[in-house]
This record gives sequence, structure tokens and C-alpha cells, in this order.
Amino acid sequence: MTDRTARPWTRMRQTTAGELLAEFLGTAILIILGCGSVAVAVVGLPGSGRQTVDFGPANWLIIAWGWGLAVVFAVYVAGGVSGAHINPAVTLAWAIRRKFPWAKVLPYWAAQVVGAFAGAAVVLAVYHNAIDAFLASQNPPTGRDGSVGTFSIFATFPAEYFGNGVWGPLVDQIVGTAILVAIIAAIIDARNQPPSANLAPFVVGLVVVAIGLTYGTNAGYAINPARDLGPRLLAFFAGWGDAAFPGNGEWFSSYWWIPIVGPLVGGVVGVLVYDFFIGSVLAVRPAPGAEPTPPPGRVPGSADGEAGDGARAEGDVLPETDQTRSGRQVQRSE
Repeated sequence: MTDRTARPWTRMRQTTAGELLAEFLGTAILIILGCGSVAVAVVGLPGSGRQTVDFGPANWLIIAWGWGLAVVFAVYVAGGVSGAHINPAVTLAWAIRRKFPWAKVLPYWAAQVVGAFAGAAVVLAVYHNAIDAFLASQNPPTGRDGSVGTFSIFATFPAEYFGNGVWGPLVDQIVGTAILVAIIAAIIDARNQPPSANLAPFVVGLVVVAIGLTYGTNAGYAINPARDLGPRLLAFFAGWGDAAFPGNGEWFSSYWWIPIVGPLVGGVVGVLVYDFFIGSVLAVRPAPGAEPTPPPGRVPGSADGEAGDGARAEGDVLPETDQTRSGRQVQRSE
């Protein structure tokens, strides 16, 4: 509830504007750490003098764990204010299942994309020397325009084996995001087996690591429209040209829309799959250890169905239980 006696800036932070600021910062941290890990693998280690041997596939572990930990800390930063969607696919999925107001969807999306753009700008500011040195070391030396290798620090592109096909990368993004959102729905569902001791952000980060290790090479596992679009815009304005927009390379063209549409579709698919197979079952299933619902006319705790002194008659409202409280907590957390 907004404190009307507070200063205007404080009052703004207590409203939807405060949630948007949290989404902005959370998404910016996601990109600063996530794209930062890609920069380490692509240009940082090779040009730093610290990589004495070629790590080869191990660089993919840097990227996978970098993105996973980026999600962990972004959620810890923004979760208490906005729920830390930090992903338009998550925002849309929660709105579809009526756990999030539709009026906030577009503002959340805008905050996420702008936050991702700002985070990418920080990465470029820190790593521009490494990027330029890497480009100068190529044979022949090249610039940023059209350099897909250095562009990959910021946004995604499809694997060569897809050629210029659309369906392969699109299906990959739908499946990857569906996995992400379905498991997030399970992790934060208090009726299921949620992590305790505030470990949910860490477990969500592990989900991102798992997706990177199992599906990442297909299309760079954007699985987040803001994560791709914000840095893609930054890369376009910073000189990467057609590689950023419309998303052209030797084996792909006009790729920019796939990391946007695929995750949005996948997020909806993921949450509907979870609710159909698990959520709808949990909604009608007694909580573990809970007493079965008594037959009509019988009061919980009575041996023979008679209310006795001080008991509530049928139709009275029973006291709030842990289960009802946890059900409201699910709605707030989602």
C-alpha cells in the first residue's frame, strides 16, 4: 500500500513504477553478467594473455554457468519488488494464467528491454578494447560490421546445420522456453515441492544452466525476448550492422524475430503444460499430510460427526489454515 505521507520519489517506488525500476535493474544485471560471460569466452581470455591453452568446449561451460548465475543474482535483486520476471515470456505466461494483470504486461516488457539494452551497453563499455583487439588480430583485420563472432557476445544466431531454415531455430526457442517456464512454475508453486530457505532463485539459475548444456548450441538459447532484443539493438547502434538487424550471416538471414516470437510462444506453452499436468491436479489434491475433507455434517476433529460445544456449524467459515495461506502466497509470488 502506498504511503501518502512519503516523498514523491518514495511514493513512486511504492507503485507500479517501482516494479518497473526493479525489472529494469534485474534485467540489466542479467545482461551484465550473462553477456559478460560470453565476452570472457569470445574475446576476453583469448586476448588477455591468461589463456595459455585452448579451452575448446570448456568455453561453453563458462557461458552456461555465467548465464545461470546471472539469472540467480538478477532474481535475488528484483524478486522482492517485481517478482523478477526479467523475461517477457514469463510476464506473458503469468498473465495468460491470470496470475498477473494484463495492464502491466507492456510496461514490464518495456522495462525489461530497456534494462537489457543498458546492461549490454555496460558490457560494451568494459570490453570494447578486447573486442577491437580481437578484430584487429584477424587475418585480414576486420571491423565490427558483419562480425558474427563478436556480435555473439550480445545476441544470438542459429547453428550452421540449420542453414537458412526458420523452423529449426523457432522450434528450439519454443521448446527451450517452455521447459524454462514450466519448471519455474513448479519451483514457485507452494502446493508442490518448492525449494525452501529462499533458494528458488538459485534453482531457477540451475534450470538455465541445464538448458544451456542441453539445447544451447542450436540457437544460442535466448529463451528471453528482452535478453536478445535489447543487446541486439545496442549492437546495431554500436556498429555490428546487418549481423544485428535484420540478423544476417553467411548461413542465416532476417533472424531477429525468432528469439522474440519463439520464447513468447514457448512461455505460454510451458505454463499451460504445467497447469494441465500438475497444477490442475494439485488444485484438487489434499496437501501432503492434510486430513481428508470430512463428509457433510461432520466437523473436523470430532469422533462421531457431532459438533459439540463451541464447534462451528456447517456452512460457517473455518479458520484460515496453512494451506489457504500458502495458496495466496503462490499468487503473490507468481
